[in-house]
Amino acid sequence: MWPVVGHERAVQLLQRGIASGQMTHAYLFTGPPQIGKTTLALAFAQALNCTGDDPPCGECPACHKIGHGTHPDVRLLDSREGTIKINHIRALQREAALSPYEGRWRVYILAGMERATHEAANCLLKTLEEPPSQVKLILTALEADLLLPTIVSRCQLINLNPLPLAQIQQVLQERWEAEEGEAKLLARLSGGRMGWTVMAHQNESVLTRRKQWLDRLLAMAEEGRVGRLDVAHQLSRAPDQVPDVLNLWLSWWRDLLLIKEGCPEAVTNMDQEAALRERAQRYSLQQIQEIIRAIQGTARQLEQNVNPRLALEVLLLRLPKAG
Repeated sequence: MWPVVGHERAVQLLQRGIASGQMTHAYLFTGPPQIGKTTLALAFAQALNCTGDDPPCGECPACHKIGHGTHPDVRLLDSREGTIKINHIRALQREAALSPYEGRWRVYILAGMERATHEAANCLLKTLEEPPSQVKLILTALEADLLLPTIVSRCQLINLNPLPLAQIQQVLQERWEAEEGEAKLLARLSGGRMGWTVMAHQNESVLTRRKQWLDRLLAMAEEGRVGRLDVAHQLSRAPDQVPDVLNLWLSWWRDLLLIKEGCPEAVTNMDQEAALRERAQRYSLQQIQEIIRAIQGTARQLEQNVNPRLALEVLLLRLPKAG
């Protein structure tokens, strides 16, 4: 059984490829952060090297080793642990030229390929063009458009979509034994991302940070330029937090829009409904729509490696003052 929640179409496609033996040499999994791209990649690596009857069985030595990150033929390069550089790709190429040590396939997972250096991406093209026969490459990225077209064209593209919130809530209650109220809130906040939901359930600091950044957003509505520039500086020094913070702020302004349009039952930040109702009265519909577009534009700019401090400063100086 594949250790993946949802994404049934992606799993079925990969299963059919393994069963028929008609697999491509490289795959590209795309989707929002913590949607399950790396989880699916590791499950695929298990299925490729599983020695059980129904791969991935989760019980054989190969499945156990891959699950614990100790299999000699499976490598995970994660850009969250540092930019993927050309020396990483060259090391991969040297190793990929060798026969598998104990499995059927050498599997290389390059997570967050959009954050690889330009030199690393160009170097990887050589392996994509002339792949060793017993190697599978799995790349993950937020969007295919963030990678070189020559890389995308040499991969089988599989896009992962957000999961239904009801499914996330159910799985969180049944598998992780979360209480119903917590599971409902986390599912709503997740935006369909199972990985984020589990992390938030297991780590209280996730919701603590959420409250801190929401409080900071509300405070900026009353502050002048100096306070806002200070927040931009502070956030730019924690680049790993920026996507989540922007997603949080975007969800807040979208909730204000929903309240303004008379759809309170659809808000994401359901535990903040009283504050949302109060704030919705202090902004015009045009102000809300403009800042939503501004946050979306900033997120796209940051994906393209613009200067984060400058992009955040421009955004925060555009935040409307509460009326």
